[in-house]
Amino acid sequence: MKLYRRFIHPDGLNRRLAMLAGPIFMETLLVMTLGAVDTTMLSQHSDESVAAVGMVNQLISLVFLVFEVTALGTSILCSQYIGARLRSRVIQTVGVSLLMNATLGLAVSLLLYFMAGPILQLMGLRPELMADGLGYMRIVGAFAFVQAISMAASASLRSADKAVYPMMVTLVVNVFNIIGNYTLIFGKFGAPAMGTEGAAVSTAVSRTIAMFALLFFLHRKHIPSFPRELFRPFPTVELRNLLHIGIPSAGEQMSYSLSQVVITYFINMLGNDALAARTYCVNITMFVYLFSIAAGQGGAICIGHLVGSSKPRAAFVLGKLVMRLSIVISMTMSVIFAIGGRGIFGFLTSNADIVAMGTAILWIDVILEFGRPVNIFAVNALRSAGDIYYPVTVGIIVMWSVSVVASYLFGIVFGWGILGMWVAFLLDENIRAVIFIRRWNSLRWTRKSFVRRALSD
Repeated sequence: MKLYRRFIHPDGLNRRLAMLAGPIFMETLLVMTLGAVDTTMLSQHSDESVAAVGMVNQLISLVFLVFEVTALGTSILCSQYIGARLRSRVIQTVGVSLLMNATLGLAVSLLLYFMAGPILQLMGLRPELMADGLGYMRIVGAFAFVQAISMAASASLRSADKAVYPMMVTLVVNVFNIIGNYTLIFGKFGAPAMGTEGAAVSTAVSRTIAMFALLFFLHRKHIPSFPRELFRPFPTVELRNLLHIGIPSAGEQMSYSLSQVVITYFINMLGNDALAARTYCVNITMFVYLFSIAAGQGGAICIGHLVGSSKPRAAFVLGKLVMRLSIVISMTMSVIFAIGGRGIFGFLTSNADIVAMGTAILWIDVILEFGRPVNIFAVNALRSAGDIYYPVTVGIIVMWSVSVVASYLFGIVFGWGILGMWVAFLLDENIRAVIFIRRWNSLRWTRKSFVRRALSD
């Protein structure tokens, strides 16, 4: 507590953390609600549509991690540059980030639209799910460039302590998406009943609205203009920095998402009920670790500012506080959801097998939620401090050797099904948590700042 008073209160870090984590919490809640609304509405259409869209979204999330390379690099670089008061570096970084993501986004949009069929066939999507999956993937995939630009703009606003604006945008987009889903999935207000394609159209339109709104706030509240003299000659240094930071930083998320795609392939082998149960559980448990995401991202931005302004000890103390709070809140929420699990699944589906699987998974998740909050914070915080290679190295080794291998052994070879796979997730999250706690306590990450390199360029 003495350390907390000495290093946190003088800089107002508790207030700054709340100002960042609060809007990020609301924004993440709204994003999760958006996904839950999609799943709930599609569940009224059919369990098969939920299964198809769940697999497609897993693939799209993996592809979208290409955009995370620049978005993560933007967030980390801008956080430290703002802490060091290097305004011109911030403008250059954001400009390069927007240009990169727009270019990558267009390429990915073309790939997802024209290659949707072969990709889903490669994933082994069942024939009875193919029509729903193909239509959804083509529509959402064609608008990938919109999400790419939005991610870069949102990362820039958050790094500048302006997380309230992405939150406001997400609130408005949620309203549009709910109305769009209701109208197009079920054919209300004279519109045709489009099912999964209706959900895809609603998602695409909502994301386009979000992109224009985020660019508006970026212009009005953060960077009014991008002076030509800052981009002549082109700032290749910042492009190199973005890639140097973003590629390994996104590597941890890429490893996680790719491992989940492989595991989803295993679950698909168990049948449509298991695939639907997994989709429902993913959407439910996101609300369990919601606070951890907000606190982890908000804390990481504060830590980036502190490292940039040469205050690593304050960053260390803040990190310990965030981890403790995240563990307590996530485990408490997990118990609450597990107790109410049968009622939640009973509302979503009448399939007794899905209800039984989902309810059991929520109890396994209680133990899993000790490790997940630590991992969410540690990965974000270590990257923000400049320790970019350690999280991806740990992630690749542990995720694939424990989560993927054990999922196949427990779920397929031993015949434990999807419950065995969730036990594998539990082991993965908690092993990584122990490793990351040791890394944070070692303080080795305090010697990885990017600002030193920027000042020497």
